[in-house]
Amino acid sequence: MTPSRIAVKIVFFLNGFVHANYFSRLPRIQEQFSIDNGVVGLVLLASSVGALLSMPFTGWLIIRNGSKRITIFGIFSYCALIPFIPWMPNLWALIVLFFILGVSAGVSDVAMNSQAVIVEKQLQKPIMTSFHALFSIGMALGAFAGAFFTKISSGIFIHFTVVSVVSLIIVFVARYYLVHDKPQNKTTEEPAFRLPNAAMVSIGVIAFCSMLGEGAMADWSTNYMENIAKADQALAPIGLSAFALAMTIGRIFGDGARIKFGDRSLMVACGIVATIGLSIAIIFNQPFIVIAGLFIVGIGLSAIVPIAYSISGHTKDLPPGVGLAMVTTVGYSGFLFGPPIIGFIAQWENLRAALGFVAILFVVMTFLSFQRKD
Repeated sequence: MTPSRIAVKIVFFLNGFVHANYFSRLPRIQEQFSIDNGVVGLVLLASSVGALLSMPFTGWLIIRNGSKRITIFGIFSYCALIPFIPWMPNLWALIVLFFILGVSAGVSDVAMNSQAVIVEKQLQKPIMTSFHALFSIGMALGAFAGAFFTKISSGIFIHFTVVSVVSLIIVFVARYYLVHDKPQNKTTEEPAFRLPNAAMVSIGVIAFCSMLGEGAMADWSTNYMENIAKADQALAPIGLSAFALAMTIGRIFGDGARIKFGDRSLMVACGIVATIGLSIAIIFNQPFIVIAGLFIVGIGLSAIVPIAYSISGHTKDLPPGVGLAMVTTVGYSGFLFGPPIIGFIAQWENLRAALGFVAILFVVMTFLSFQRKD
């Protein structure tokens, strides 16, 4: 394995690891600032808006500076900001900080995927799934770290500082091995926007539903475990870890499953599995059954987005990259805006009802997958 491939994998890992660490302590942050689920949704919405606004500008920055520099900037700032969360003097300061965290996350996401594409081209074989598997591994270990620091009754400042310092040291070493790419002059003009056909709308909605589910599990599973399933504070983050572990397992074996069963059949099966898993987590209150349900959800969702991206990237009636860019944008909007939507529904009704809304989207996703043709 080349040093550049390892370095990019490290960046993907740290992105998931840091994300899971501070979201696994969301109930403690909620307690410190005395905010309800609706206000938590507002805080998460600020992060989502920051990420969504930063993504188009990140492409512009990469063109002028190269993805290596932007990757380093994005992941450094993302890792460095989390210790400041418990030091915010009031709710509005917390919202501003989460907005900045969202900007850093959006920059990191676009830039590190650009680095992954470069490495993939260098090796001349499809390896993108392996990078995203490292993100899932990072989330799983980050959730375990959150459970550990909760178990030893560590304050969130100490927890986040340790995670931040360790991550920054790793990034400082890995940055030397990222691919040094130079900006290239644009030689051709492609249409910036084209109206999607019905097939592209369908695959875009499938990606949206799947990534909204991923975002909901990543940001609200710990809260659900603690407040609905009444799990111990140290056990609560294990639900997120189980989900992330299942996502990793699914991504490791996803390519082989695509070859054996075909895209349509696998997407339908994954949608059914995800719906069943979330239904189990919603119906039963026992913590370990909920953990099992979240694991099943992770297995179900693991292959949906990679298949959706692959289909959109090979659409014959669209220029190269146009279909992929559209589906990616729609999908990420689900990942970014799903968690705050869940917060608002939880405040209006309760968190179980909010996840019931996600289960309905999984049914929609399964139906649209069934309607597709291989």
